[in-house]
Amino acid sequence: MQTNLTQAATLLKAADNILVLCHANPDGDTLGSGYALLYALQSMGKSVRLACSDPIPGRFSYMSLAAQAIQSDFEPQFIVACDIAALQLFGENLDIYRDKVDLCIDHHLSNAGYAKHTLLNSEAAATCELLYDLCLELCIEITPQIADCLYTGLATDTGCFKFSNTTPRTHRYAALLMEAGADYEKINRLMFETKTKKLICFEPKVMSTMEFHHGDRMAMITITTEMMEQSGIDASMLDMFAAMPRQVEGVEIGVTLKQRDEDHYKVSVRTNEPIDASKLCAVFGGGGHVRAGGCLLEGDLDSVRKRMIDAAGDALENAQQE
Repeated sequence: MQTNLTQAATLLKAADNILVLCHANPDGDTLGSGYALLYALQSMGKSVRLACSDPIPGRFSYMSLAAQAIQSDFEPQFIVACDIAALQLFGENLDIYRDKVDLCIDHHLSNAGYAKHTLLNSEAAATCELLYDLCLELCIEITPQIADCLYTGLATDTGCFKFSNTTPRTHRYAALLMEAGADYEKINRLMFETKTKKLICFEPKVMSTMEFHHGDRMAMITITTEMMEQSGIDASMLDMFAAMPRQVEGVEIGVTLKQRDEDHYKVSVRTNEPIDASKLCAVFGGGGHVRAGGCLLEGDLDSVRKRMIDAAGDALENAQQE
């Protein structure tokens, strides 16, 4: 059931023992919206904790440390999913909650509508935009702590305000969060300008896997578990690679294959006009945005590669016909 801000706020005001869920392979928007909601609800005197199927990357510790100190265990009476558009994004460790979500807060047009109530705005650049509005609806003060969380979601989902989903409203909200005390300089440095030594050494290995298809209109890189183990790289450090194939001149579809285990690959798709990344990923049960999408494929590397190459070819052909 679609709900509006007022209705979502009413549901949260009436709830307690609230569990906030973030999606697997967490990024800045799911964590930023999740932790902002946690701190907002705790300021109302509610018992709240946050859960994620995968470990939270260390670069986001400025959001999570305070929460770890004050979270308590309880049996959830109300469950909120933040930035989780599809059931497969819950991850293995949160599968038990897939059919128990009371409220989903999201900005993906491809949202599967699995929750009892869904607060959705597909025109928002990030779920954190909706969380800003929801905090105002709840009469929550935007503290520097909450501002850090919300700014993180805006910055990461827009590529530091460079992606096509960035709107004037996004910039206005970023300015308001800066005024509220968001440490934007630190956040931007951590998210976009800081790499570990291991990651810098790993980058040439990943770039050496790049292959081109469909008249160089598609570029694809592959990251295997063997590559990560040999380099001492953790999967949570790989977000930066998703944008690289699309950066090549003339490429309309950039694909990154990240091996999760022997038979599963996380696929990140980044596109330029006129290709819709969310539609391409929807072929495999995934989704996302016009310029960024993702899905999970099962099979060996050769079969996964072929399926993505074929799907990209179909997308390019359909776009040409349109």
